[in-house]
Amino acid sequence: MNTSSGTPGPWARWAAPAAASVTVVLWASAFVSIRSAGEAYSPGALALGRLLAGAVVLGAVAAVRRIGLPPRGAWPGILLSGVLWFGVYMVVLNWGEREVDAGTAALLVNIGPLLIALLGGALLGEGLPRPLLAGVVVSFAGAVVVGLSTSGDGGASALGVVLCLLAAGSYAAGVVAQKPALRHAGALQVTTYGCLVGAVVCLPFTGTLLTELRTAPLGATLNMVYLGVFPTALAFTTWAFALSRTTAGRMGATTYAVPALVVLMSWALLGEVPAPLALAGGALCLAGVAVSRRRGPAPAAGTGARTPVPDTAE
Repeated sequence: MNTSSGTPGPWARWAAPAAASVTVVLWASAFVSIRSAGEAYSPGALALGRLLAGAVVLGAVAAVRRIGLPPRGAWPGILLSGVLWFGVYMVVLNWGEREVDAGTAALLVNIGPLLIALLGGALLGEGLPRPLLAGVVVSFAGAVVVGLSTSGDGGASALGVVLCLLAAGSYAAGVVAQKPALRHAGALQVTTYGCLVGAVVCLPFTGTLLTELRTAPLGATLNMVYLGVFPTALAFTTWAFALSRTTAGRMGATTYAVPALVVLMSWALLGEVPAPLALAGGALCLAGVAVSRRRGPAPAAGTGARTPVPDTAE
């Protein structure tokens, strides 16, 4: 008799939380590695090196699994998400982290889940409930407070704040663009070819990357390779694995741990701690995300339920 519908075993129960935990830790570590490698590599060169390393790993896995080319219907989403999420996001984030510490960058970028829900409601017909709009207001207030921390020693750079907010917006738009592609192709296909698109977008930085490779210390180059292999190739794979086994809302909640981990990692490894005002503003940003995740009024009878939009971090 088939017993597959019975109570799941220990592995089935713990596989998704374990994969999500791997993703959160690796994405948190990316902020610290970017900050460290950014001392030797310019933003575009670092993004290109990271994407090339990630594309090699993802391409090897795709070849072993013989996944082939995505269907035609997936390509618009792959191209747009590749440009915005893998390309623009990584360059702008690298630039932003030259201006602000890793913890402040993580606090600002983690308003991305809120922006994803906002864009999903506006562009994918998933609704704009009151908690979402209230969360936008609270997070905007938090961004303003972080901006106020730009004055004085140890404060964030105003340019860095703007760049991190732009990074949050670009990856949120990339995730929303990616969602339709996942109706036509698997997560590995979409991630692999999205990473390749991002690498192509960053090819104009090839000359800079080659020049900086000759002068960069070994530690910075290893950080760049680490970014491609682990926070890009591995973490995006474990994210897709976990997301396929739980709800997007529950997965999104796990990304709220990223800024706290980044602050701890950057303090331990880089000796950096965000300014108190930046921490307060970042807490407001995360509070806005939490408010946006509250359930609004139940939909009226006969109306469709909202489809959750994937939340992401680094």
